[in-house]
Amino acid sequence: MNTKETYTISIYSEDNIGLLNRISAIFLKRHINIESFSTSLSEIENVFRFIIVVNMYPDQINKIILQIEKQVDVIKAFHHTDDETIFQESALYKVKSSSPFEERHIQNVIKKSHANLVTVYPDFFVIEKTGFRHETEDLRKKLVDYGLLQFVRSGRISVTKSKMEISGILNTFKKK
Repeated sequence: MNTKETYTISIYSEDNIGLLNRISAIFLKRHINIESFSTSLSEIENVFRFIIVVNMYPDQINKIILQIEKQVDVIKAFHHTDDETIFQESALYKVKSSSPFEERHIQNVIKKSHANLVTVYPDFFVIEKTGFRHETEDLRKKLVDYGLLQFVRSGRISVTKSKMEISGILNTFKKK
């Protein structure tokens, strides 16, 4: 039976307006939900990298990659399974408290979660946690009992275990 898998799609592109809209339309047309999205500069000067996480059937992924690569601004797109990538997410938690240093139970939750105290204000403090989705979610659930005021999680950031060869691809364009 064909079951859905989680894929991390890496898209290398030029920095042009409207690409995000066109890429999201590719997923929308196929009724594929984007689980996570992030973008930043890549390891290559003037080239941006989009990281998109989706759950989809294996027979769909190559078709999606081909559609993405048809976009004028896209240099190259890759897809990888979770086993082929090293990935993390980051989360911030704003918790109501007069002082986390006086509340031992909150200190224990922070320490056991391998989280970091970012800042402390008179009425609240902020914790940062980097890890897998289930780890940031577990900490969120624990902090609800202590007065979780705000929570935000980043999209997945990832690198592949294997070489992606994107620099070599770009060098062929420069030689032409």
